[in-house]
Amino acid sequence: MKDDLVYIEHVLGCLTRIQTYTGGSRSVFIESTLVQDAVVRNLQVMAESTQRLSEEIKNKHPEVDWRGLAGFRNLLAHGYLGVDAQRVWDLIETRLAALRTSMERIRAELVAAAGPAGE
Repeated sequence: MKDDLVYIEHVLGCLTRIQTYTGGSRSVFIESTLVQDAVVRNLQVMAESTQRLSEEIKNKHPEVDWRGLAGFRNLLAHGYLGVDAQRVWDLIETRLAALRTSMERIRAELVAAAGPAGE
């Protein structure tokens, strides 16, 4: 469970960096290959981190599309020439807020389960 918290924090960090890099603006993302590269890298790392979570966490949170995240990670990692910036932005705009909400809920559960000493 302690490792799960590390991975959840990592996911949340990636989500925060994506928000920072884009400022929530489609034009900032679409008009800068530097921002696109940074965002795609963070999406890849984020999706990889979700795949390292325990089966217990995944089973307790079926609202998260764990399989979809794995597939998305594979697309980003292996689809070097096929990553469409507009499709990536659409995903950012439509899916990341819900993912953040789920990750924050999971983090709260893990912190509560660890108790005051963090054990």
